[in-house]
Amino acid sequence: MRKAFLGGLSALALIAVALPAAAQTPESPDPIKIANFDWTSGVLNTKIMETILKQYGYNVEIVTADYLASLTAGIPTGDLTLGLEYWDTTANEAMAEADKTGKVERLGNLGPKAKEEWWYPAYMKEKCPGLPDWKALNDCAEAFSTPETSPKGRYLGGPVTWGGYDDERVEALGLNYEVVHAGTDANMFAELESAYQRKAPILLWIYSPHWAVAKYEGEWVEFPEYTNECYNDPAWGMNKDMAYDCGKPFGEIWKYAWAGMKDKWPVAYNIAKNYQFEAAEMNALISQVDLDGKSLEEVANAWVAANQDKIKKWAGQ
Repeated sequence: MRKAFLGGLSALALIAVALPAAAQTPESPDPIKIANFDWTSGVLNTKIMETILKQYGYNVEIVTADYLASLTAGIPTGDLTLGLEYWDTTANEAMAEADKTGKVERLGNLGPKAKEEWWYPAYMKEKCPGLPDWKALNDCAEAFSTPETSPKGRYLGGPVTWGGYDDERVEALGLNYEVVHAGTDANMFAELESAYQRKAPILLWIYSPHWAVAKYEGEWVEFPEYTNECYNDPAWGMNKDMAYDCGKPFGEIWKYAWAGMKDKWPVAYNIAKNYQFEAAEMNALISQVDLDGKSLEEVANAWVAANQDKIKKWAGQ
C-alpha cells in the first residue's frame, strides 16, 4: 500500500511539474475568492479555475457558498469575486436580482446547455405507461411510493439550497407526491444507483450536463412548458391561484464576477470571461471524478497541463 501511495504521489508530482511557473506578477496580492458549490461540475470548474489562476501567480481562496445567496449577496459586495455556474434552470430569478445591483458582471456562458427536471428510469414506464406526460403521475403515485410516503408517491429533489420550486410545483399541479430533499448531490446519485440496480421505484431530480444521463436509461417528465409568467403570475396556466404550475426552465449556465474584478485583476478577469467548455468535454471530466474515482486535483492538473495554448489565449497572451 505504501508503494502504491507513493506512486500516486509521484504521478501527481509529475503533473504538477508539467505546469509552467507563474507567468506574471499579479496586479494585486489580495485573494480572488471563488464560490464553490456542492455538485461535481461545480467543484471541478472551481478547481480548474483555481489551478489556472495560481499558475499565473494569483492568491486564490475557495469559499464554500450557498448557491443563490452567493449571487445575490456575496458577489455584489465583493465578498466573493467569481462564481462559475449559475444555471438558468434554477438561478434565473437570483441572476435578475443580482443584475439590478449594477455591482456584478455576467461574464458569458460556460458552454454546456442546462437542463434540470424530474426523471425516472425506463423500467418504471411498465408500471406507469402514461409517462412521460406529467398527468400520469397521480395515476402512478402508488408505483412511486415508499413505505414512508404511501399512498403518496415519493419524489427525490435536490438539496434545498438548489432552489427549483419542487414543493411549490407539487402543490400547484395537485400532485399526490411527497418531496424529499437529498442532503447532498452525492447522496442523490447514490440512491439512484441503488434503486437502478434493484429496479426499485425512483423519481428524482436529474440535471445535465451530468454523467447520469448517459449511464442510466430513462426519461424526463414532460410538464407544461416553462414561461416567465408561470413563475411570476398565478393567473397564468392551469392553476389560476398559484404560480409554478409548469416545468423548470432550460437554458444556459452563466459565469458571474464582482464588478471590480476587471480593474483589480485584469488577466484573471480575461481568463474567467473566456473560460468555456464543450458539453461532451465537461461530461468526460465529470465522469473521471464520479465514475473513475480520480481526485479533483488530478483531473484539474491534467486538464490544465494539456491545454496551455488555450489558457494563454483566454489570458490574452
